[in-house]
Amino acid sequence: MPTETSTALITNDIVGLGLIAATLAVIFWAASGPTPQLKKIFAWVPALLLCYFIPAIYNTVGLIDGHNTSLYNPVARDVLLPAALVLLTLSIDLKGILKLGPKLLVMFCAGTLGIILGAIVSFQAMSWIHPATVAGDTWKGMAALAGSWIGGGANMVAMREVFGTDATTFGQFAVVDVACASLWMAVLLFLANRAQQIDTRNGADTSAIDEMKARISAYEAQNARIPSLTDLMVIVGVALGGVGLAHAIAAPLSGWFKANVSWASQFSLDSAFVWVVLLSTVLGLGLSFTRARRLESAGASRLGTLFLYFLIACIGMQMDLLSLLDRPWLFALGAIWMLTHILVLWIAAKLLRAPLFFFAIGSQGNIGAAASAPVVAAAFHPSLAPVGVLLGTVGYATGTGLAYVTGLILKWMAGA
Repeated sequence: MPTETSTALITNDIVGLGLIAATLAVIFWAASGPTPQLKKIFAWVPALLLCYFIPAIYNTVGLIDGHNTSLYNPVARDVLLPAALVLLTLSIDLKGILKLGPKLLVMFCAGTLGIILGAIVSFQAMSWIHPATVAGDTWKGMAALAGSWIGGGANMVAMREVFGTDATTFGQFAVVDVACASLWMAVLLFLANRAQQIDTRNGADTSAIDEMKARISAYEAQNARIPSLTDLMVIVGVALGGVGLAHAIAAPLSGWFKANVSWASQFSLDSAFVWVVLLSTVLGLGLSFTRARRLESAGASRLGTLFLYFLIACIGMQMDLLSLLDRPWLFALGAIWMLTHILVLWIAAKLLRAPLFFFAIGSQGNIGAAASAPVVAAAFHPSLAPVGVLLGTVGYATGTGLAYVTGLILKWMAGA
């Protein structure tokens, strides 16, 4: 419940939660394309963007007060975020990924490298072109965006909390994220229809893709199932049990670092939240090597994504929409960043003579994560969609750590 006097129309957090839940339900129902008109609209307007913006509109017009509510902190930040991390990393199949072949893994790593280098290049380029764009705490928003583009939404939110990015800056970079990533995905979907001609012209070897199609189709047929009540109860128990364990360890661990390690604050190791994020990710990775990974067939990552969208909506509640027009140069920064990522991938593809599918999924496994990587993979062949999920979930696992390192580099470049 709000702790201070608020002028918003809705001040009861329970009512606010109902409003957010109903809003998300309407967005996803509309995005499913029940009518031809809605299908056309959502072909251009991503549902993710509306999950940020509609709650932001509520906040802007005074319907709710996103800064005076418990929905984000502690509910969404301290419970839903780590729960999403556990469930989204739970399904990682490292052995399966290794079987996909070294070229795909190299392309995925090249995509990650391109994002890290892109952060550095774009920051430096904008410091020459328009210094005001990267002044102040812009580096914090870039660290959050690095989390999204290496991993996904959960990693973006994690970096937001680790570096203390304010809601307005975060909202601005959320728009940059959706605009740049959606445009690039549209380009990849366009190229997917011409993959055969492009691969033939480049002399790419596509035999590994044919093998993947056969193996993945067999795996899907063998493991898919309708989740039972027991499945759902176990998934929730693993997620929230992991959250509880992470919090139980994080508090004394951060306290120990604060008391005994002089440089702990420089790396945020004295922050309990940082340890909650790291421990949740490690727990999910650990469970991926056990029978718990079978919960993915019952919808573990779907529930994790559900938690994530509630989290995103709660972040949107804190956004000031009018401030989004104050910094148009951020889109130039995002464009330079994305072009650097594409250039690194293109060089790697040329050196390896990699198929277009490896190029596309190497990019979307980072940029789009498990949300849109399967869409791009399926554009090449429906049976390849799980490949996008696999690489996307690897991005979830690596996104927090690599984005944290990227954030530290940007912090140093900014002189903060």
